[in-house]
Amino acid sequence: MAAPVSFVSAKPAPAAAAAKSANGKVNLGFIGLGQQAMYLLATFMDFPDVRVLAGCDVYDIKRNRFERRVRDFYQSKGEKKVKKVDVYEDYQDLLARPDIDAVVIATPDHQHAIIAIAACKAGKDVYLEKPLTLTIYEGQQLVKAVRKYGRILQVGSQQRSSGEFVHAATLCREGVMGKIERIKVHCGRTQTNTKSAAPVPYNLPKMDVPAGLNWDKWLGPLPTSVWYNQELDPFIDDEHNESFWAAWRWYKETGGGLMTDWGAHMFDIAQWVLGKDGNGGPMRISPAGFGPFEHLTFEYDNGTIMTEESYNGGEQGLQIYGENGWLKVCRGSLRASDPKFEKMDLGVEKGAYESQSAHRRIWIDAVKAHIDPNCPVETGHSSCTVCTLGNIATQLGRPVRWNPIVQKFMDDPEATKLLHYAYRPGYSIDV
Repeated sequence: MAAPVSFVSAKPAPAAAAAKSANGKVNLGFIGLGQQAMYLLATFMDFPDVRVLAGCDVYDIKRNRFERRVRDFYQSKGEKKVKKVDVYEDYQDLLARPDIDAVVIATPDHQHAIIAIAACKAGKDVYLEKPLTLTIYEGQQLVKAVRKYGRILQVGSQQRSSGEFVHAATLCREGVMGKIERIKVHCGRTQTNTKSAAPVPYNLPKMDVPAGLNWDKWLGPLPTSVWYNQELDPFIDDEHNESFWAAWRWYKETGGGLMTDWGAHMFDIAQWVLGKDGNGGPMRISPAGFGPFEHLTFEYDNGTIMTEESYNGGEQGLQIYGENGWLKVCRGSLRASDPKFEKMDLGVEKGAYESQSAHRRIWIDAVKAHIDPNCPVETGHSSCTVCTLGNIATQLGRPVRWNPIVQKFMDDPEATKLLHYAYRPGYSIDV
């Protein structure tokens, strides 16, 4: 049986010292206080060597909820006099605090790169929700920033720390399955796009911006032609969680659709299985329905063919076909052509998937040791790039050729223009 993959890299991060708070704890600030942040908050607060000091969001309701939950948690632990939990509307105010060692960023995707780069410049380590960035160019710049400023960045691709996926990757990477010939990935479908995982043009009706929401700051680098609708930032009271995931994910102006929302998980595992983390990726991407390609198709230099297609009743996951058999893996489940492949050395963490702690624990340990975690920035960037390449080929309606080593399209000015978009005045990425 294959041995388990190591969770934490032994590779030291360059420059900068490990986080060393006066109280021996890693002091955290949160930027973006929506639904995903609430899962993250509950996990990180429960670590005895972590202290949550502050949070930031452009919506006052979310700031109020965060402040109360942090205060109530520490009081429940016997701290009768809890220090004031600070909240901010502008993330730069939080980053300016010298007592914060690291930040958790769970904003909408279009803010990821700008805020994460600013955090690196401010000397903060980063836990950044997936997908890494909205555009490929943003990802390239964030990789530069993490290494230039010597920071520890963990991408929130928690399947990298979940037993069933670790087991599948181990079998493949150690050659147990033989050459990987074919991978099927399913990212899911939404009501906004039932035919593919790609995003659709923004078409929600315009609504009045509610009091307490700074819409200009929510937009950040996006053009003001993106107007407010409640589904982009769901209204909540300051006691409960949102009733649905924010819809900015599904529109091409604000997100990458399920291609990046779930693809950042499933294509990430495919990249890991193929040993293509970092500077690896597909060479040719063809949209569904083009020529002989029934599905969105990715072709790798080693001959592996990967498709994005619906199967298995619509459940998100992967089917991996090797010379020696097949694996089907999704959250909480692994099946194989031979029962011996299903005997896992690693247990599956119990509880709601978004509440599992292993991946976040790995980041805290990496911050303290100042070594790269198991999903560092280069890994998150290469996986996110695969997702975005799929969206670009779909948008153009034709195949594109990509060089993953130099991260450029081959003789394709039209595709090259889609590596990024024009930020509105006042916003830029300066590494």
